[in-house]
Amino acid sequence: MKRFVNDPKDYVPDMLKGIAHANPDTLKYIPEYNLIMRRDIPMDTKVSIMQGSGSGHEPAHVMTVGKGMLDAACPGNVFAAPPADFVYQTTKLVAGPMGVLHLLNNYTGDTMSFDMGQELAEMDGIEVGRVVINDDVAVKDSLYTVGRRGVAGNFFVMKACGAASEEGKTLKELVSIGSQVVDVTRTMGMALTGCTPPAKGTPIFTLAEDEMEIGIGIHGEPGRKRVPLQPANKIVDELFEAVADDLPYKEGDEVALMINGMGGTPLAELYILYGHAHELCEKRGLKVKRNYVGNYCTSLEMQGFSLTLVKLNDELERLLAAPAEIAVRIF
Repeated sequence: MKRFVNDPKDYVPDMLKGIAHANPDTLKYIPEYNLIMRRDIPMDTKVSIMQGSGSGHEPAHVMTVGKGMLDAACPGNVFAAPPADFVYQTTKLVAGPMGVLHLLNNYTGDTMSFDMGQELAEMDGIEVGRVVINDDVAVKDSLYTVGRRGVAGNFFVMKACGAASEEGKTLKELVSIGSQVVDVTRTMGMALTGCTPPAKGTPIFTLAEDEMEIGIGIHGEPGRKRVPLQPANKIVDELFEAVADDLPYKEGDEVALMINGMGGTPLAELYILYGHAHELCEKRGLKVKRNYVGNYCTSLEMQGFSLTLVKLNDELERLLAAPAEIAVRIF
């Protein structure tokens, strides 16, 4: 497919360089570790929060670095976990006296890199905490995971922990907050098309023109089933039922509702999907207190979306409403 790319092996470094140039006063780029970090980190008054994971899911995670969210992100190549040394070196660079919180999505490669990076950092005397995100209800295990995958629900963990860190919460408190968010967050996605990693040059999977896949992963992992294409409302019905029944959510619950684009879905269509999802919440007696529509955790140019529900309480709603200043700005 056609792309705006130079040498495919420079796809991620070229992107990171652009992010740094666009945010010269707030962000710093360290090429050796694919690292985007806040210029004012580390601080004596807050825990530093970092994440890795593969590239290709932007704005997650390198574009969510900034006050009130991540303090640093060290991604790997497209759909590839960061090397353990990236995790270790980033942890050292951002570490302050209150410690470092690692956020990681539940993928085997990410877990292995963060295991080793954390072990090396702790040998240097750095206090490290961890929250593992596994919000995807589509499948229990996949090609990339043992257990559920971490997908767009990751956004809510970043946001809540980032806000709590700005308030001066301890590392132990942040681990508890992040774990609580994971416990009340559920997601499921679907796709109309595959996507093409720049270095590969061909789609990682293909679907027929009249076919869709339910429960797809953000790296193209197989979902629950491939079926004929359905109208938008019927697709939302299936995803909503799977998500809402998993926790389960009950009448009277206050929730955040996210319709996340996979990268190639027009914004107008995301709002078509959101409108029906919102109505389904109302029919179940769920009160939508916060809503999110747009690209949060993508899969390059994949056409598709995911639906996330988060059960709110007063503290979580307050943390999600706290201000944040990140690389992607909407005016």
